[in-house]
Amino acid sequence: MSALPRGSTVRRDAGLYGYERALRRVGLDPIAGVDEAGRGPCAGPLVAAAVILPDGKRGQIPELADSKLLTAKARERCYEQIRQRALAWSVVAIEAPECDRLGMHVANVEALRRALFRLDVRAEYVLTDGFPVDGLGVPGLAIWKGDRVAACIAAASVIAKVTRDRVMEHWDKEYPQYGFGIHKGYCTPEHQAALDEYGPCPQHRRRFENVRRSLRPDMGQNVTSPTGVESLYER
Repeated sequence: MSALPRGSTVRRDAGLYGYERALRRVGLDPIAGVDEAGRGPCAGPLVAAAVILPDGKRGQIPELADSKLLTAKARERCYEQIRQRALAWSVVAIEAPECDRLGMHVANVEALRRALFRLDVRAEYVLTDGFPVDGLGVPGLAIWKGDRVAACIAAASVIAKVTRDRVMEHWDKEYPQYGFGIHKGYCTPEHQAALDEYGPCPQHRRRFENVRRSLRPDMGQNVTSPTGVESLYER
């Protein structure tokens, strides 16, 4: 997963859809993009998405960009457009206890694989953001900052980010003392202050040092699998 197929080239000014166009010129289609959200936070799930956009105008999503560069309202608009226009899309989550069991890198790779395998349409080629992912069953290319230069990866980043933000807003209602609805589980000073005061809840990842430091003797290390958010991952 290190180079484009022979005969395909992407111009520097090709825009967000340049990689897909280049791959289609050499007969590779459908093309899936995969990306994740939530690798860095110390609480909440790791969420991964896969998206196959159609060729032509239908596959050109208004406002589409790397989810981190969009406002929350723009992400929501893109999210709805992607769901309506995509040939196929999927989203999966690895919850905090499984992230602890696997470790974050393994969990990240596993989430991307699961998202791709869950697509209703089989991809002929896969674009990933940043690093190659083995075991996908089809050829692919890892693209540095792929969510900024490849439309299908950007679309996957939006699906993953919006889904995860909604999950964290759900858990904010269950555990309002942590402020999950604001920081989405990232290690902000406000989040750390809440951890120090209340200790971790079942959504916190025990592998993170700052979470382990906040454990109290009566809390132990085991957590129960979270429930109540299944509908947020449905297609």
